[in-house]
Amino acid sequence: MSWVLAGGLAVLAFAAIAFLFKAPRRGWEAVGAALLLGLAGYALQGHPGQPGAPKEPAISLSKGSGLVEARKELGDGDSRPGSSWLVIADGMTRNGQFGDAASVLLGAVEKNPKDGEAWLALANALVGHAEGNLSPAALLAYQRAAESAPDHPGPPFFLGLALAQNGRLADARQLWANLLARTPEDAPWRADLALRLERLDAFIAQQEQAGTTN
Repeated sequence: MSWVLAGGLAVLAFAAIAFLFKAPRRGWEAVGAALLLGLAGYALQGHPGQPGAPKEPAISLSKGSGLVEARKELGDGDSRPGSSWLVIADGMTRNGQFGDAASVLLGAVEKNPKDGEAWLALANALVGHAEGNLSPAALLAYQRAAESAPDHPGPPFFLGLALAQNGRLADARQLWANLLARTPEDAPWRADLALRLERLDAFIAQQEQAGTTN
Protein backbone atom coordinates (compact mmCIF):
# COMPACT_ATOMS: atom_id res chain seq x y z
CA MET A 1 0.00 0.00 0.00
CA SER A 2 2.88 2.36 0.81
CA TRP A 3 4.30 1.88 -2.70
CA VAL A 4 0.99 2.89 -4.28
CA LEU A 5 0.92 5.98 -2.09
CA ALA A 6 4.54 6.88 -2.87
CA GLY A 7 3.99 6.45 -6.61
CA GLY A 8 0.79 8.45 -6.50
CA LEU A 9 2.50 11.28 -4.65
CA ALA A 10 5.30 11.30 -7.21
CA VAL A 11 2.81 11.61 -10.07
CA LEU A 12 0.94 14.39 -8.27
CA ALA A 13 4.21 16.20 -7.55
CA PHE A 14 5.24 16.05 -11.20
CA ALA A 15 1.83 17.28 -12.34
CA ALA A 16 1.91 20.14 -9.85
CA ILE A 17 5.40 21.26 -10.85
CA ALA A 18 4.78 20.89 -14.59
CA PHE A 19 1.30 22.35 -14.84
CA LEU A 20 0.33 24.16 -11.62
CA PHE A 21 3.66 25.95 -11.18
CA LYS A 22 4.14 26.05 -14.98
CA ALA A 23 7.72 24.82 -14.96
CA PRO A 24 9.48 25.23 -18.32
CA ARG A 25 9.05 22.19 -20.57
CA ARG A 26 12.79 21.79 -20.96
CA GLY A 27 13.01 21.11 -17.23
CA TRP A 28 10.42 18.31 -17.18
CA GLU A 29 13.03 15.62 -17.79
CA ALA A 30 15.11 16.81 -14.84
CA VAL A 31 12.01 16.93 -12.62
CA GLY A 32 11.07 13.39 -13.58
CA ALA A 33 14.61 12.19 -12.93
CA ALA A 34 14.62 13.81 -9.49
CA LEU A 35 11.32 12.16 -8.56
CA LEU A 36 12.49 8.77 -9.81
CA LEU A 37 15.67 9.15 -7.78
CA GLY A 38 13.57 9.85 -4.72
CA LEU A 39 11.50 6.72 -5.31
CA ALA A 40 14.68 4.71 -5.79
CA GLY A 41 16.00 6.00 -2.47
CA TYR A 42 12.73 5.03 -0.81
CA ALA A 43 13.05 1.54 -2.30
CA LEU A 44 16.53 1.16 -0.81
CA GLN A 45 16.05 2.81 2.56
CA GLY A 46 12.34 3.21 3.21
CA HIS A 47 10.84 1.41 6.19
CA PRO A 48 7.19 2.51 6.38
CA GLY A 49 6.40 0.13 9.23
CA GLN A 50 9.17 1.36 11.48
CA PRO A 51 8.27 4.08 14.01
CA GLY A 52 9.98 7.38 13.38
CA ALA A 53 12.27 9.23 15.74
CA PRO A 54 12.72 12.99 15.43
CA LYS A 55 16.29 14.06 14.75
CA GLU A 56 17.85 17.46 14.31
CA PRO A 57 19.14 17.68 10.72
CA ALA A 58 22.81 18.53 10.30
CA ILE A 59 23.43 21.56 8.11
CA SER A 60 26.26 20.99 5.65
CA LEU A 61 26.79 22.81 2.38
CA SER A 62 28.17 19.64 0.81
CA LYS A 63 25.08 17.58 1.70
CA GLY A 64 21.54 18.11 0.48
CA SER A 65 19.91 16.77 3.64
CA GLY A 66 18.49 19.57 5.73
CA LEU A 67 19.94 22.34 3.56
CA VAL A 68 16.67 23.42 1.95
CA GLU A 69 14.79 23.27 5.23
CA ALA A 70 17.47 25.33 6.97
CA ARG A 71 17.23 28.01 4.28
CA LYS A 72 13.47 28.14 4.65
CA GLU A 73 13.67 28.36 8.44
CA LEU A 74 15.94 31.37 8.13
CA GLY A 75 13.26 32.91 5.95
CA ASP A 76 10.87 33.02 8.94
CA GLY A 77 9.48 29.61 8.01
CA ASP A 78 7.82 30.95 4.86
CA SER A 79 5.72 28.06 3.53
CA ARG A 80 4.93 29.62 0.17
CA PRO A 81 6.08 27.43 -2.71
CA GLY A 82 8.08 30.19 -4.42
CA SER A 83 8.82 30.18 -8.11
CA SER A 84 8.57 26.98 -10.12
CA TRP A 85 12.33 27.18 -10.66
CA LEU A 86 12.97 27.19 -6.92
CA VAL A 87 10.57 24.29 -6.33
CA ILE A 88 12.39 22.17 -8.90
CA ALA A 89 15.84 23.15 -7.63
CA ASP A 90 14.93 22.43 -4.00
CA GLY A 91 13.88 18.90 -4.96
CA MET A 92 17.21 18.37 -6.70
CA THR A 93 19.16 19.82 -3.78
CA ARG A 94 17.45 17.46 -1.36
CA ASN A 95 18.68 14.58 -3.53
CA GLY A 96 22.23 15.96 -3.71
CA GLN A 97 21.92 16.96 -7.38
CA PHE A 98 23.68 20.27 -6.82
CA GLY A 99 24.86 20.76 -10.38
CA ASP A 100 21.38 20.27 -11.81
CA ALA A 101 19.91 22.52 -9.13
CA ALA A 102 22.41 25.26 -9.97
CA SER A 103 21.50 25.04 -13.66
CA VAL A 104 17.80 25.47 -12.85
CA LEU A 105 18.49 28.35 -10.47
CA LEU A 106 20.53 30.16 -13.10
CA GLY A 107 17.31 30.32 -15.08
CA ALA A 108 15.53 31.75 -12.05
CA VAL A 109 17.99 34.59 -11.48
CA GLU A 110 18.17 35.36 -15.18
CA LYS A 111 14.40 35.74 -15.20
CA ASN A 112 14.36 37.77 -11.97
CA PRO A 113 17.77 39.18 -10.95
CA LYS A 114 16.26 40.55 -7.72
CA ASP A 115 15.10 37.15 -6.42
CA GLY A 116 17.21 36.96 -3.26
CA GLU A 117 15.93 33.51 -2.31
CA ALA A 118 16.96 32.10 -5.69
CA TRP A 119 20.40 33.71 -5.43
CA LEU A 120 20.87 32.18 -1.98
CA ALA A 121 19.76 28.75 -3.15
CA LEU A 122 22.10 29.08 -6.14
CA ALA A 123 25.04 29.97 -3.90
CA ASN A 124 24.40 26.95 -1.68
CA ALA A 125 24.04 24.68 -4.70
CA LEU A 126 27.33 25.92 -6.17
CA VAL A 127 29.16 25.25 -2.89
CA GLY A 128 27.55 21.83 -2.66
CA HIS A 129 28.52 21.04 -6.26
CA ALA A 130 32.10 22.00 -5.42
CA GLU A 131 32.02 19.61 -2.43
CA GLY A 132 32.10 22.40 0.12
CA ASN A 133 34.60 24.68 -1.61
CA LEU A 134 33.70 28.36 -1.92
CA SER A 135 34.18 29.29 -5.57
CA PRO A 136 34.18 32.87 -6.95
CA ALA A 137 30.82 32.12 -8.59
CA ALA A 138 29.32 31.02 -5.26
CA LEU A 139 30.73 34.08 -3.48
CA LEU A 140 29.18 36.31 -6.14
CA ALA A 141 25.83 34.55 -5.69
CA TYR A 142 25.96 35.13 -1.92
CA GLN A 143 26.72 38.81 -2.53
CA ARG A 144 23.81 39.12 -4.96
CA ALA A 145 21.53 37.42 -2.42
CA ALA A 146 22.58 39.91 0.26
CA GLU A 147 22.08 42.85 -2.09
CA SER A 148 18.62 41.64 -3.11
CA ALA A 149 17.48 40.99 0.46
CA PRO A 150 19.71 42.96 2.85
CA ASP A 151 17.63 42.10 5.93
CA HIS A 152 17.50 38.36 5.23
CA PRO A 153 19.66 36.34 7.66
CA GLY A 154 20.29 33.59 5.11
CA PRO A 155 23.14 35.12 3.06
CA PRO A 156 25.43 35.98 6.00
CA PHE A 157 24.60 32.73 7.80
CA PHE A 158 25.36 30.43 4.87
CA LEU A 159 28.31 32.49 3.64
CA GLY A 160 29.72 32.31 7.16
CA LEU A 161 29.22 28.56 7.13
CA ALA A 162 31.01 28.28 3.78
CA LEU A 163 33.87 30.48 4.98
CA ALA A 164 34.26 28.39 8.14
CA GLN A 165 34.31 25.17 6.12
CA ASN A 166 37.05 26.70 3.94
CA GLY A 167 39.23 27.70 6.89
CA ARG A 168 38.47 31.43 6.79
CA LEU A 169 37.49 31.46 10.43
CA ALA A 170 37.98 35.15 11.19
CA ASP A 171 35.81 36.18 8.23
CA ALA A 172 33.13 33.68 9.26
CA ARG A 173 33.20 34.95 12.83
CA GLN A 174 32.75 38.56 11.74
CA LEU A 175 29.74 37.69 9.61
CA TRP A 176 28.07 35.63 12.34
CA ALA A 177 28.82 38.16 15.07
CA ASN A 178 27.28 40.97 13.00
CA LEU A 179 24.28 38.77 12.21
CA LEU A 180 23.78 37.84 15.86
CA ALA A 181 23.94 41.51 16.89
CA ARG A 182 21.00 42.37 14.65
CA THR A 183 18.99 39.20 15.24
CA PRO A 184 15.84 39.68 17.36
CA GLU A 185 15.81 37.94 20.73
CA ASP A 186 12.77 35.86 19.75
CA ALA A 187 14.13 34.73 16.37
CA PRO A 188 13.90 30.91 16.18
CA TRP A 189 17.40 30.60 14.72
CA ARG A 190 19.13 32.85 17.27
CA ALA A 191 20.05 30.06 19.72
CA ASP A 192 21.61 27.93 16.96
CA LEU A 193 23.57 30.90 15.61
CA ALA A 194 24.82 31.83 19.09
CA LEU A 195 25.94 28.25 19.70
CA ARG A 196 27.77 28.08 16.37
CA LEU A 197 29.52 31.36 17.11
CA GLU A 198 30.50 30.13 20.57
CA ARG A 199 31.98 26.94 19.13
CA LEU A 200 33.80 28.90 16.44
CA ASP A 201 35.31 31.22 19.06
CA ALA A 202 36.46 28.21 21.08
CA PHE A 203 38.07 26.64 18.00
CA ILE A 204 39.82 29.89 17.06
CA ALA A 205 41.12 30.22 20.63
CA GLN A 206 42.47 26.65 20.52
CA GLN A 207 44.27 27.36 17.26
CA GLU A 208 45.80 30.56 18.63
CA GLN A 209 46.93 28.76 21.79
CA ALA A 210 48.46 25.95 19.74
CA GLY A 211 50.28 28.52 17.62
CA THR A 212 51.85 30.24 20.63
CA THR A 213 53.07 26.97 22.13
CA ASN A 214 54.76 25.78 18.92
